Amino acid sequence: MTEVQDTGTDRRLTVFLVDDHAMFRAGVRAELGAHVEVVGEASSVAEAVSKIAAIEPDVVLLDVHMPDGGGRAVLDAMRRSHPHVKFLALSVSDAAEDVIGLIRAGARGYVTKTISPDELAAAIRRVADGDAVFSPRLAGFVLDAFASRPDVPVADPELDQLTNREREVLRLLARGYAYKEIAKELFISIKTVETHVSNVLRKLQMSNRYELSRWAADRRLV
Repeated sequence: MTEVQDTGTDRRLTVFLVDDHAMFRAGVRAELGAHVEVVGEASSVAEAVSKIAAIEPDVVLLDVHMPDGGGRAVLDAMRRSHPHVKFLALSVSDAAEDVIGLIRAGARGYVTKTISPDELAAAIRRVADGDAVFSPRLAGFVLDAFASRPDVPVADPELDQLTNREREVLRLLARGYAYKEIAKELFISIKTVETHVSNVLRKLQMSNRYELSRWAADRRLV
């Protein structure tokens, strides 16, 4: 887990805003304009799901509480179909249950709305790069939550669908192994490798090796 700091890179990322307060969205858009490209915004879960699916931004800034379900509902709807999109919670709430709930649902970080524009831009870049980012005080909630129950893994329904062999094949595939190399490594036939890859693609509802590799990398399976 990483505290917010500037990364020094100039690449403009695409960002989508989800918050039910129009004035807040306008303020964030104005503050981030010099750092990233804000490509869209939504005020409800349904609108967010539809637009994020169409735009596929690098990072979604996600409010926790909204009248029709909030950030958790957006994450539940998007994780399976768009695993490459990263989510960063941005909320007035610093309650431990909100932080833990969003992280368990798939958010890559959680910062409060007191964050400065420069810090927020840095947090967005870190999340896009695969880091987990938290406002300093909130990081302790996450550490405490997992330290208090070290024997209980974080639930991942998608990963739980895969057999141990399918996970092994996926891990090697994400590392860049060819089917022939995977077969040699696992002492199975190339046809069996193809079958496992086909099963993984079907279970995760993905269409190609590139998507699988990104999905595996996001979960630190590589």
